[in-house]
Amino acid sequence: SAGYRAMIGELEGWLSEITGFDAVTLQPNAGSQGEYAGLLAIRGYHRSRGDNHRTVCLIPSSAHGTNPASAAMAGMNVVVVRCTEDGNIDMDDMKAKATEHAQNLAALMFTYPSTHGVFEEGARDLCALIHEHGGQVYFDGANLNALVGLARPGDIGADVCHMNLHKTFCIPHGGGGPGIGPIGVKAHLKPYLPGHVTEGSAHAVSAAPFGSASILPITWMYIRMMGASGLKQATETAILSANYIATRLGAHFPVLYKGRQGRVAHECILDTRVLKESAGISVDDVAKRLIDYGFHAPTMSFPVAGTLMVEPTESEPKREIDRFCEAMIAISAEAAKVARGEWPLADNPLVNAPHTAAEA
Repeated sequence: SAGYRAMIGELEGWLSEITGFDAVTLQPNAGSQGEYAGLLAIRGYHRSRGDNHRTVCLIPSSAHGTNPASAAMAGMNVVVVRCTEDGNIDMDDMKAKATEHAQNLAALMFTYPSTHGVFEEGARDLCALIHEHGGQVYFDGANLNALVGLARPGDIGADVCHMNLHKTFCIPHGGGGPGIGPIGVKAHLKPYLPGHVTEGSAHAVSAAPFGSASILPITWMYIRMMGASGLKQATETAILSANYIATRLGAHFPVLYKGRQGRVAHECILDTRVLKESAGISVDDVAKRLIDYGFHAPTMSFPVAGTLMVEPTESEPKREIDRFCEAMIAISAEAAKVARGEWPLADNPLVNAPHTAAEA
């Protein structure tokens, strides 16, 4: 309808302004589908210039697993770039591989803030390096919740970026979906955005021209009601909440990665492997014990095996964050009892969790 078309046009314009890109398509139904669409746009751009041979995609070892999968589906050859011990992209390795593959370089895929929950330094230099060697920069927008209102991927130097509306812009994510992963692109990639068969195009990534269009009004209303200042405040609150958790729990669970100033971005990785070393309590035990305290466990064993990645977002009140911190501190104390021999390793509330109401 005309009203829906107007709403879609406004939403595309707002997302372009928020991210610093020249055009947006709402067609992709997930972040991974957005990756695929963005990489196809990059391939289309290279082909238009006669650079069919540009098929190498550089991807850091810390990347989301969908990155190499999407690159492979788009017909690219993945070359992995190492990360340093502090979790950042190894710039020496990046420079070496960008130089080695300069003639065939198609793209770099990288996430900012990093998958390790840190604002890596040198993101602009990274983009400039790839452009210098003829490649395009794909910005994984999975962590856009730490950027909205503060920085724009397009200004950093990215050529294309997907936005998870189900992460950053209020689309419900319960039950595994529905996901929406629109992409924004710079002007030179606009001709290679996915079209649709209804428009005579053979290139589409979704069965519907505007993806899950029925829920787009949720994001439209969210942005309209929040406004620029509200969106910025949401980002600042998400970052503040993550740093609050990292500070409160740091004495009990080492925070695996921090920036140069000792802070994290919008999420932090708690190293629960210390409980395995001291008491034989695994991250699985911690996750199941959290159920007894009324929590679904945070992301477990990604991006680092044996750890918990905590992302409170802007929507949790301080009292709930405190309740989570107190539960984690209590679990640490329970593991200490196992370490001291007060509770047997084979039979204790941690390894037996979760408990039924009758057992409780």
